[in-house]
Amino acid sequence: MTLGDLFDISFRTRRDKIALEWEGGEYTFGQIDDRAARMANLFVAKGLRPGDRVCVYLANSISYIDLFLAATRTGVLFVPVNVLYRDREIRHIAGDAEPAALITSPDLQQFAPETANVWLIDGLLAEAATQSAHFEPRVHDGDSPAAIVYTSGTTGTSKGAVLTHNNFVANAVNVTTCWAFSENDRLLLTLPLFHVHGLGNGLHAWLTSGCRMRLTERFQHDRAAHWMSEFQPTVFFGVPTMYVRMLEWPEAAGREIGARARLFVSGSAPLPAHVLEDFRRLYGHTILERYGMSETLMNISNPYVGERRAGSVGTPLPGVSVRILDFEGREVPNGDVGELYLKGPNLFAGYWRREDATREAHRDGWFRTGDIGVRSDDGYFTLQGRRSDLIISGGFNIYPREIEEFLAELPGVDEVAVAAVADKRRGEVPVAYLVSREPLDTERLEAACRAHLASFKVPRAFVAVDKLPRTALGKIQKHLLPAPSLD
Repeated sequence: MTLGDLFDISFRTRRDKIALEWEGGEYTFGQIDDRAARMANLFVAKGLRPGDRVCVYLANSISYIDLFLAATRTGVLFVPVNVLYRDREIRHIAGDAEPAALITSPDLQQFAPETANVWLIDGLLAEAATQSAHFEPRVHDGDSPAAIVYTSGTTGTSKGAVLTHNNFVANAVNVTTCWAFSENDRLLLTLPLFHVHGLGNGLHAWLTSGCRMRLTERFQHDRAAHWMSEFQPTVFFGVPTMYVRMLEWPEAAGREIGARARLFVSGSAPLPAHVLEDFRRLYGHTILERYGMSETLMNISNPYVGERRAGSVGTPLPGVSVRILDFEGREVPNGDVGELYLKGPNLFAGYWRREDATREAHRDGWFRTGDIGVRSDDGYFTLQGRRSDLIISGGFNIYPREIEEFLAELPGVDEVAVAAVADKRRGEVPVAYLVSREPLDTERLEAACRAHLASFKVPRAFVAVDKLPRTALGKIQKHLLPAPSLD
């Protein structure tokens, strides 16, 4: 089955049902289908062939949906580009993917590489409007690649993960089934479509379930409460930073929004346990935290029905197998920390033109996630951070998330990140970077750590920062944190 086959259930059986709200307009599934067909015909008319790549460097819009659906029907590989990227990052992706075209808007055109074949979206929409609304799909094999999604590159040059139709279909079926989506749902989607969280979860859950979706260009804290009050969503997908901002809304607004909703989902970065608890008190809902990656889409999820455990990402989704191995490749017992390995229909086809990186990322048919975690006796997984974030200090292993979660619970600490800093005696030591509305009392912080953590886990320094460097989806970029002096 291809994505086209899956989405046709909505396009053919719900043609007259309102599917999308965008910038004050309403569009039926039939209209979305027709727009996609016209764009697909334009792709062909412009000479695009199956296997060609098209980079899409655009903010969220209905035209973004047109382009993605046209790519899935024509066999063109869809390459989403983060709208926050600029010259260097875009040159890397364009040079690596070698797209037949880079589609963007006039306000972003200045950042496109000079060598790129740039197509402006306004002109494409005008041309597509003259095309036929009938298109015979050219993709019939689920193993055909659908997209190349570049990793966030938080520790180095980003790689292009090739995701197939089967990968996306397996993910869409899991998300809609395990999170109980139906055509009666109302999904407010504020996540960027250039990321698999917005694209592979939000967009695909909408089209697969046939629910009604309101799309916004981005999450805006000062407007999102109004959107929720007006649209009355039953489902909202967010990242931890969004939920932190939602805790600032008036208590009455939280109760009203929570009374109409059935599900709040968080991903793309760890959800602090205290945010989950505070949100439950204000909104009356326990946020469902899950775990996914660009290379694998969704892997593990807290249950829709059952315990949503604070700090845990839940249990494996249907068809997904998870193992935890130590750094020598031996399976570890429940309760012991190790690296997560995955296998399943969600697993990407490999890194674009990087056979070496693809081989390195696998062991005996299992994908090495690079994420460190632990499994409980009842099968719940808890992540401890990236393997690359592991701090080895004087021979002791330190998992930064343990320290981060402890510090986040202390009064006055708004956000925190713990990273390794080189040390002549111990090799490396942990340093805490904190965002706080109050002046840092480093002596109090150190005393609290010494009272509750092993001595080797106590940060050597506590650094006040105005904000933590993050990706567009809220993932902290620890390599961009300033290196303090430890004299």
